[in-house]
Parts: sequence; C-alpha cells; structure tokens
Amino acid sequence: MPHDTTADDLRAIRVDQFIAHPPAKVWRALTEPELVARWLMPNDFKPQVGHRFTFTTEPKKQVGFDGVVHCEVLEIQRERLLKISWSDGKLADWTVTWRLVPEGRGTRLFLDHEGFEPDDELQQLSRRIMGGGWRNAVFRAIAAVVDGL
Repeated sequence: MPHDTTADDLRAIRVDQFIAHPPAKVWRALTEPELVARWLMPNDFKPQVGHRFTFTTEPKKQVGFDGVVHCEVLEIQRERLLKISWSDGKLADWTVTWRLVPEGRGTRLFLDHEGFEPDDELQQLSRRIMGGGWRNAVFRAIAAVVDGL
C-alpha cells in the first residue's frame, strides 16, 4: 500500500511505496514509453534532458483540463531519479519527481508532485483528485507492470 507523506502540505503530493523488484526493473517502467502508457497515459516520452513530450487522457471539465499534459524532462539519473515538468498549458505549472532507492531486494519508489498554489481552489481540487489517483491507482499499476517484466 502506498505511504502518503503529504499530510498538510498544500503545495505538494508526496507518496512512496516499496516495490519488490530491483531499481533497474522499476526504472524501465518509468522510462519506456510503452510501459509508461500501461500505468499512466499514452505518451511520446524519451529519457533525455530537455525532451518535450505530452501525455494524453480524458479531459476533466470540472478542473478545466483538456486531456493533454505538456512535459519536459528536467533531470535524469539512470535508475535513481527522473524529474519532469507537468503543465496543462494554462493554470498548472508543476514538477513530478520520481526517486528510486534500493531497499533490500527491492526498491522504495518516491513521488513528489510539487508546485500547487495553496490559495487556488482549482489547483487544490486538482491536488486532491491527482493525489488520490497517485496513491490509489498509479502505484498499484506501476507494481503490476514491473511484476510483468
């Protein structure tokens, strides 16, 4: 079960979970576009700093989201760290950072989704919706993809 360390941080979503596979396998799930599409969204990701890419999904009218996430790879350390920008092209200007830490025979996978405006109602609604998705669906889906490798 994912561990939520967000508590009262209105600017971020922070979640971590142990995955019973080595970092090399978890890294593949985070950086191979066809694998990322299985647990998150269709994409044109490449693991290169500066690469701009998009995720596409169903629009979410309640928060004014058209279904396209505009991203750029900001930092990458093979099998250790992946940091991307995450924008809806209008209101949201966030970063999503994945950190992989070896733990026993597996990996502790950390997610930091940062940059939410504490006083913006739409951003806080997005934080709650996305936080639930990261915690309840995405980490399970990543583990399932890695289990299948």
